[in-house]
This record gives sequence, structure tokens and C-alpha cells, in this order.
Amino acid sequence: MKYIVILSDGMADEPCSVLNGKTPLQYASTPNMDFLASAGEVGTARTVPEGYPPGSDVANLSVMGYDPREYYTGRSPLEAVSMGIDLGPGDISFRCNLVTLSGEGSYEEKFMEDYCAGEISSEESGELIELINSKLGSSEHKFYPGVSYRHLMVLKGGNIEGNLTPPHDIHGQEILSYLPAGEGNEKLKQMMKDSYDLLNNHPVNMSRLDNSLNPANSIWLWGEGKKPSLASFTEKYNLRGAVISAVDLIKGIGMCANMEVVEVPGATGNVHTNFQGKAQAALKTLEQGADFIYIHLEAPDEAGHQGNLQDKITAIEEVDEKVLGKILKSLKGTEFKVMVLPDHPTPMRTRTHSTDPVPFVIYNSLNEKSTDKNFNEDTARECSLKLEYGYTLMDYFLGKTTCM
Repeated sequence: MKYIVILSDGMADEPCSVLNGKTPLQYASTPNMDFLASAGEVGTARTVPEGYPPGSDVANLSVMGYDPREYYTGRSPLEAVSMGIDLGPGDISFRCNLVTLSGEGSYEEKFMEDYCAGEISSEESGELIELINSKLGSSEHKFYPGVSYRHLMVLKGGNIEGNLTPPHDIHGQEILSYLPAGEGNEKLKQMMKDSYDLLNNHPVNMSRLDNSLNPANSIWLWGEGKKPSLASFTEKYNLRGAVISAVDLIKGIGMCANMEVVEVPGATGNVHTNFQGKAQAALKTLEQGADFIYIHLEAPDEAGHQGNLQDKITAIEEVDEKVLGKILKSLKGTEFKVMVLPDHPTPMRTRTHSTDPVPFVIYNSLNEKSTDKNFNEDTARECSLKLEYGYTLMDYFLGKTTCM
């Protein structure tokens, strides 16, 4: 038996008036997901425990079978693992976004215009982070370039009080109330202020402005945490597993769980990603002996954060056709189980994550059912299969438990 999870990040949503009261998932053409719902089972799972932030870090840990209450230490440490950054026992890592701030006046009076600086290229952002590290880095803290707007900063020792705010949570808002505050955080705030002075008139940003692109005129520090330690997925489930993703967070979770990380050319984390290439890589990895594949697709979430409804619909349809459709066609006649779900909702109304339970659908090629269900948020809510603890979903999917 082969097992495939297709994680469509942020796919779940709320009814949209411009879609005549439908959600993007309901509105999108998803014949393959609907087939799974009609021939499999549908339910909901609460992937974000009470009291935890509804981030992709917490939610994906849950979906992979790891209780965040036991394993979660922060987002950026997982990304650090993927980037090959070795964290010491006392080190604290931070996600370092390149963002676009707008408005006149002091730094504190500016507004969060774009959490991803127009999805700045890795080449451009690498030049900016190199400058930031040369001017703001020290023996105590260092900046590391990542992909597009996603980078890291590591602080050697120290204490950080309170939680830092993800920039995608404050789109269009004045940043004053969301800047780092409290003991140990003043130095973080100063770094962010200093970064604006370094980046605002940088040639890279002048060129971006000339081309009507958002400038990356500030860093934004968040997602703080210390080195994680996950139980091996292979030892936990007796399966050889692999992950496929464009983002360091998911790769880092996979590496911490001793899973294979499969790289796919053209995987970007947005609607222009190589959807078909991810499906082909998954099938090849299964052919080479893997028992379990976790395919993560960031595009619906990115579209939700950006408030781009059409891109979110397109992303969902691409996942259905080019990923799920390709896998179903290629595995027809074999023994396999596939599960499709988001990690968390990313409603268009709020443009950020919510803690609501997510819909999931599970299909077993050896146990087809016959119903008239489609796959969407309403159908899932109406079903009796409801998992209050999202980390138990993996056990259920893999047949380790038979009742919830």
C-alpha cells in the first residue's frame, strides 16, 4: 500500500459574496477531489490546538502526526534545519521577511503594505540580505539568505519575551502596535528600524520602483524559536517517507522527522509553481521505494494572503488537475490511499490564517464507496467524522486507529 497526502495550504475559506455565497473551494472546478469525496470519506480535523497560533508550522506538524503541544518550538527553527543552519542549545532563530512599508513620518508610523515585497526574486533579496548582514550582523547575531522574501536571523543566546507578529497578519495596518516590545526585544526593533535606512534607497529597490514593483524596504522579524526535536517518521509509522515542498518550513519538518526531502525544479510556493513537476516527483519517489509522500502546495495560501481571489481559485484547480489528477491516473489499478486537505483556512475576508477545523477527504483504492458527496467545507462539516486533535488524523489515515 502506498500513501499520499496532498496538502493544499490555506485552501479552506469562508463564503464570498462575489462568488454568490460560495467558498473558493466550492466555486473552483475540482472533479478529482469530488471523486475522492464520492468514493471515500470526508471529515474535519482541528489542526491548531487551543492557545496556539494558526500558522503553517503548528498545522503541518499536526497533519504529519506530531502533537504541537509536545513538539512545537517555533517556526523559524524548522526553516533553519532546511537551510542547513546548525542551532546551538541556547540559540534563537527568527524568520526575517523582506517587506514593503509605506507612509510618511517615522518608522513606527508606517503601514504594512506587502508582507512579501512583491514576491521579490531570490537574486534581488540575496543582495539585500547580504548588505543587512554586513551592516547589522555581529558575533551575536547573523542573517542568512533564503528564498524570495523568506530569510532567517539567528541570535546567539539571550531571552525573548512575548510573541512577535507575522507580517501577513497586519496587512494595511500601522506597524506601531506590532513592533517588538519588552525585555530583550528592543534590539530587534532597532534592527528593523536600521534596516529601513539601509534598504529604502538601495539600487535594487530603486530598480523595482522603476518597474512598478513593491520595494523590499525593511526586514520584519517573527516566528522565533529554539532547536526542535521530532521523533523519526519511519520509526513512528514503520514507513519510508518523503516530503515535496517549495518552502523551507515543510522541508525542515521533513528533515527533523528523518524523511527524504525531494527537490523539484520550478517549485516556487506561488500560483506559478511547477504543479505537474511535484506530482511527477512524487510518483518517481514512490517507484523508488518510498511508502509515503507528503506533497505541500503553498499557492492557495499565498493567494489568500495577497487577497487575490482568482489566483486562489486557479491554485485550487491546478492542485486538483495537475497534482491529484495526475496521481490518480498514474496509480489506477494499484493499492494506494490518498488524503487531500488544507493545513488551516486562509479566508479572503481576513487575508490571514484562522483556527477553524479544516475539511479532509480520504480515498482507499481497495475500499471504494458510492455516495453523492462533493469535497468542500460545508460537506465536511455535515459529516460525523470530526477529529478534535488534528495530530490523530495521520494515525487514522495510515490505519493505525479505527475510531475517533
